[in-house]
Amino acid sequence: MKPGRHWRWAPGFGERGALALAALALAAGFLHPTLPWQRTLFEQVIVLDVTQSMNVQDERLDGRPASRLNFAKHALQAALQELPCGSKIAWAVFTESRSYLLFTPIEVCSNRAELRASLMGIDGRMAWSGNSEIAKALHSGVTIVQALPATPSLVFVTDGHEAPPLNARHRPRYEDQNKGLTGLVVGVGQVQASPIPKTGPAGQSLGYWSADEVQQVDAFSIGRGASAGGESMLEDADDTLSPGAAVSLGGTPGSEHLSGLREAYLRLLAVENGFGFHRLRSAQGFADALRGDALARQVAVRGDARILLFGLAFVLLLAPYALALRPRRRAPR
Repeated sequence: MKPGRHWRWAPGFGERGALALAALALAAGFLHPTLPWQRTLFEQVIVLDVTQSMNVQDERLDGRPASRLNFAKHALQAALQELPCGSKIAWAVFTESRSYLLFTPIEVCSNRAELRASLMGIDGRMAWSGNSEIAKALHSGVTIVQALPATPSLVFVTDGHEAPPLNARHRPRYEDQNKGLTGLVVGVGQVQASPIPKTGPAGQSLGYWSADEVQQVDAFSIGRGASAGGESMLEDADDTLSPGAAVSLGGTPGSEHLSGLREAYLRLLAVENGFGFHRLRSAQGFADALRGDALARQVAVRGDARILLFGLAFVLLLAPYALALRPRRRAPR
């Protein structure tokens, strides 16, 4: 017979050892062991503007006109699907000058139905005032998240319409009061101004706000004047801070009964608070923004180690057969 190769099983000791280790791995797997590792998760308080300017229908859903608030809610519904399990979300609303937390952050996967249902229940009927003081409400949101145990990120969704208008010199500022806090200011709506729907306490339509029903300039510029005729005030001498300076904050004196996205003002607020800014254009873009690196946090979790042990057992069970198929040379005669 011509010398050549032949197949041979692995030694008995190696086969028995592999089977013993496989059995040990399987037994350990039934004990539900865990392993520590780092995961990228998110914890956020999302504040929705429910003032009447958010009822302007300058967005579109499925080819039909949609209000800014409904457009933002639709995008949030889709974003819930994108957040990894273990992340936490809470809803809050704001009107007047205050943000109001509806509940503390809850895990997204086990509470997705509850999050969706509560989100759909948010509308303009929850507003307790007609004012819309964006800067103060943003600071109120900062105060809320700072008081929560894990200090979540703040996501503030609004069109940026301050009502009543702000004076550039006397506008509220809160720099350096939210160190270490991450956040995102989200602008919703079209830049082109549109009439603001007027609604009653029960949400019924009352037409649109007219120019004579809305305060057109800031309170500091109404009825101000010197004590003596012809004498100018010191503040009035600064052209950059004249009543017309409200335009730099997104104000539109004479057209405050119309509303458009005030992106430049929202970007200013975001920079002053150390937050990012996102222009809401699509649900996917919003989901990506909520999962951005700036809002992510590395969390130590306990992961299921059974898959590793069962995989090891599978490899050990196959090992003797793999060794048996290894080609060996026949010893010379």
